[in-house]
Amino acid sequence: MTHDRKWVIVAVLAFILTPLALVLIEARTYYVATRSTGTIVSSGEKREYVLYVPRSYERARPAPLVISLHGAGLWGAAQQDISQWNEVAEREGLIVVYPSGLGGRGPRAWRAGHSGADNRDVRFISDLIDMLESAYSIDPARIYANGLSNGGGMSFVLSCTLSDRIAAVGLVGAAHFLPVSWCAAPRPVPMMAFHGTADRFTAYNGGTSWVARRHRFPNIATFTADWARKNQCGPDPVESVVAADVTRLEYTNCGDDADVVLYTIRDGGHTWPGGAPLSEWFVGTTSTGVDATSQMWEFFKEHPLRR
Repeated sequence: MTHDRKWVIVAVLAFILTPLALVLIEARTYYVATRSTGTIVSSGEKREYVLYVPRSYERARPAPLVISLHGAGLWGAAQQDISQWNEVAEREGLIVVYPSGLGGRGPRAWRAGHSGADNRDVRFISDLIDMLESAYSIDPARIYANGLSNGGGMSFVLSCTLSDRIAAVGLVGAAHFLPVSWCAAPRPVPMMAFHGTADRFTAYNGGTSWVARRHRFPNIATFTADWARKNQCGPDPVESVVAADVTRLEYTNCGDDADVVLYTIRDGGHTWPGGAPLSEWFVGTTSTGVDATSQMWEFFKEHPLRR
């Protein structure tokens, strides 16, 4: 074999194998970026989560805890990327945990369905809080939940079932399978919601969609008003313009100062405003007119748990 022919073979092999090597590197990078950082066993099931602890954390200073829940079909690390809570956590000194729902025979999802009878996910979140409180110095008056889509619906469920632990909640493009009347929380829970008018998954004006053809999602403005009535808020909400595509509706004078706020994103999709943009062809436009995560944190700070 001539010297030139050897180099031709080497060059051809390099050309063939380089894409494979790049695929393997990308796969490894994806695995590292999306894997969970911890597991616990709850209700006999192995559950996963991603945990972020800011560099400023000190055990002598109890930190707030934010629980951020992904949408159906996603997972904890994806919610971390979409919501960008880590940036706020580093700036404000709070701990954030991104739990993962169970997949079973389908995509990962939270069991926040029609009957509300399956409380395994509620137990998981409660067990997760217990575990984090034993491992870190957590301020029990400043534990908050928020989520996207199915995670938003689950945050509503947590506000009803863990109102003795969850101080306030944030909902983004929430998929609600249960009415506000289902909620039997013994205390009013503050709530901040964000929802796009062009959301094709959970329509702003309510109705069916391809994600749940047999279920009618509620009108978001009506759902918010029902929540405000439950919280014994004043009947006249204050509306303000936040950006060219964003309006804010705030219900005040509520029982236990449990305010209720709705941000309406004109032409916004099934996305996290101010967060990482998702595929626009699939979920629609991600607004930059408001940063949902930063606004939620400002709201949470004003609403610690009242005992």
